[in-house]
Amino acid sequence: MTILFKNAAVMIDGSRWLANGCAAVDGTKITYVGESIPEGRFDRVIDCAGKLLTPAFYNIHCHSAMTLFRGLGGDLPLQRWLNEKIYPAEDRLNPERVRIGSTLAIAEMIRGGTVSFSDMYFFCDETVKAVLDTGMKVNISRCLLSFSEDSTVKGDSRFDEAVELAKTYHNAGDGRMKIDMSVHAEYTNKARYCREVADYTHAHDLNMQVHVSETLDEHEECKARNHGMTPVEFLLDTGILVPSATGTATAAHCVWLSEGDMELLAENRVTVAHNPVSNLKLASGVANLPLMLKKGVRVGLGTDGAASNNAQSMLRELQTAALIHKGVTRRADIIPTGTICDMAMSGGAIAQGRHDCGVIEEGKRADLVLWDLDAINNIPMAEPYSTLAYSAAYGDVTMTMCDGKILYENGEYKTLDVERLRAEAKPILAHYFD
Repeated sequence: MTILFKNAAVMIDGSRWLANGCAAVDGTKITYVGESIPEGRFDRVIDCAGKLLTPAFYNIHCHSAMTLFRGLGGDLPLQRWLNEKIYPAEDRLNPERVRIGSTLAIAEMIRGGTVSFSDMYFFCDETVKAVLDTGMKVNISRCLLSFSEDSTVKGDSRFDEAVELAKTYHNAGDGRMKIDMSVHAEYTNKARYCREVADYTHAHDLNMQVHVSETLDEHEECKARNHGMTPVEFLLDTGILVPSATGTATAAHCVWLSEGDMELLAENRVTVAHNPVSNLKLASGVANLPLMLKKGVRVGLGTDGAASNNAQSMLRELQTAALIHKGVTRRADIIPTGTICDMAMSGGAIAQGRHDCGVIEEGKRADLVLWDLDAINNIPMAEPYSTLAYSAAYGDVTMTMCDGKILYENGEYKTLDVERLRAEAKPILAHYFD
């Protein structure tokens, strides 16, 4: 199908935009971007007067099924939250509940302009099916843990699930599915097991997902356990953060990195998943994003799970990241707003290995979002970066497109039945909040 967007303000990326432009889509790809209307016939022409066309969002750290736990343990720090609320709740999960929880997250993300997410959890087949059914993209990984020094991947059911997942689904759905490997964190794994997982990851040229230095206790206890090594140093020593031929790692949180850690991450092309809202809610701290950028670290944005956020809104992550570092550093110019936008868009796409996504250019995948500039909160628009970062609202999204397919438009989901989803979810939610 060919679609023409005309009369739109077009954000090409974090530094280029057109006040009044056009973009054409043919199938999955963008075929034209410019100020004049291109020649040719189109199956559909969309007049975007009063609208902003932007690249879509890529959420690079998420536990989608944890949407079922939204609001559990709202005022607890990380370890108490996990031990007292989340782990007992997870013991009551099953494949059907993971499917429903993941679909709830997908519906929320689509509504807010997100077309792809990186997921780390279990019962992963159910999340993959939900993504395939709804037309989104995912980088999914089966979370791996090892608590004994003698732990090995041989005969480990979790690792076997991860391998089967990669064999079955990697690059399925015209590349919309990507299967990553994942160890949960340094504090939930042992060195031998990490090395074996890293060997498999490199041999099969996959990406890696891992939690890193989320809290100060995690960071310092790792040093005490591992002869002074930080989590970054431990995960590099065991191969987890070492890039494969084309695959790289995403390190979630990274709130308590040392300067040396940042330099190592930059050298190894690791992308940090900056999760400002989750880190604030769990009182983990504020990552030193300005210094990471100065050191050359790649950065994208993530929501984490709705249990610790409590939303799946990438717009809220973008807006929080745009504001909090100004306040912490007391410098209004500390990070350009366009740079923050790029983190949510092209930065996330690159982290997921989706190098043909994340910007509005000819030949790129048509992952696009339309925003209502006629909404009272967006009048007037001086330039699009400040509009997204400081005035736009979640409900201003009027269209979400993934690979040229419209997933949401003007209040209507095109690929999922929201009323059925609500009906399926409510009995489960009552079970967790009884």
